[in-house]
Amino acid sequence: ILKRVNGRDEKIVLGRFPDISIEQARKLAQVNKGEVAKGLNPNTEKKKLKHEMTLKVLFDEYLERYAKQHKKTWGYDEKQFKRYLSTWQYRKLTTIQKQDIERLHHKIGDEHGLYAANRLLSFLKTLFNKAKEWGWDGGNPANGVKKFREKSRDRFLQPQELPRFFKALEQETNQTIKDYVWLSLLTGARKSNVLAMRWEEVNFTRKIWRITETKNYESVSIPLVKEALDILKRRKKESESDEWVFPSLTSESGHLMEPKRVWQRVLKTAKIENLRIHDIRRTLGSYQAITGASMLIIGKTLGHKSQQATQVYSRLNDDPVRVSMGQAIKLIMEESKK
Repeated sequence: ILKRVNGRDEKIVLGRFPDISIEQARKLAQVNKGEVAKGLNPNTEKKKLKHEMTLKVLFDEYLERYAKQHKKTWGYDEKQFKRYLSTWQYRKLTTIQKQDIERLHHKIGDEHGLYAANRLLSFLKTLFNKAKEWGWDGGNPANGVKKFREKSRDRFLQPQELPRFFKALEQETNQTIKDYVWLSLLTGARKSNVLAMRWEEVNFTRKIWRITETKNYESVSIPLVKEALDILKRRKKESESDEWVFPSLTSESGHLMEPKRVWQRVLKTAKIENLRIHDIRRTLGSYQAITGASMLIIGKTLGHKSQQATQVYSRLNDDPVRVSMGQAIKLIMEESKK
C-alpha cells in the first residue's frame, strides 16, 4: 500500500502472495493505516523490531553487566533461563506479551510447583526492568501478572523421626556426606556455606567458624559446639586438602556440590518423606525454640538479617548463642536415642 506519512510518501509492504492471503493482507492494511493515523511510520517500526534485541541477548547482557557483579546466585539465574526460557531465547522483546508470561507462569506452576513459577516471574520482571534501565523503550510484560500464593515452609525433623534418621545416617558408607549432614545440623548454616566451608575460616582456639561472605555479601560468625569441633578436628587430621573441609575431585569448584543422591538414600532408609537438606538448618532453630531460646538468639544462630533487627543481632555476643545451640543439640541427641 502507498500512504503519506509525516509529509512523505511511504510504500508499505504487507507481504507477498501466496505467503499471505488476500484476507490477511486486508487485515494488515487496516493495522498499518491505524498506525499511520497515530503518526507512526510502519516501516520505521518494522526496522526497529528487526534490530531489536532478543531475550537471549538481553539475558547475556544482564548476566555480564549486572548478575555476575552483584549476585552470588547468578548461576541460579542461568539455570532458570536454560530450563524454562530456552524456547523463548530468539524472540524479540516486543513479541513477549503479558498473556505469554501468564501462560508460562501457570505451566511452570503445574509442572514444577508454585515456588519455581514465582521465582521465574520475579526473574522475568528483573530482566525487563534492566532492559528499560539500559535504554529499551518497551513496557514490562511481567508487570501485573499475579504470583501464586505461597505457604511458608516449616518442615524440620520431628522428635519421632530423629531415631530413624540418625540410624539411617549411621548406616551410610559415605563418611564425607555423613559429616556434611552432621555439620549442617550442628551449625544451622546454609547449605551452600557448609558445602564451601574452608579450613582458613575455622578457628579451633576460639571455637568459631567465620563465613567471610554469605549470600547477602555479609560475614557471619557461627559458634562451634563440641560435637561440631570433634568432626572438624577429625576431618582436619585426615584431610588431603589444605583448602576445603569437603573437597571433591570431580566438581569444578573443588568442593562437594549437591549430595542429593545420598540424601535420598538416607531418607528412604529412614522412611522419612518431604524433607529437604535445607530443612536440616531449620531443625536446629526449631529445637532452640523448643528449649526456650529467644527469637534474637535463634536469628543470631542462623545468620538471619532484617533492617529492624540487624543492630540488635550485632550486639549479641557468641556465648549465649553457643549455650542455646548446646541445649538444642542435647535435646536432639536425647530424642534420637528414644
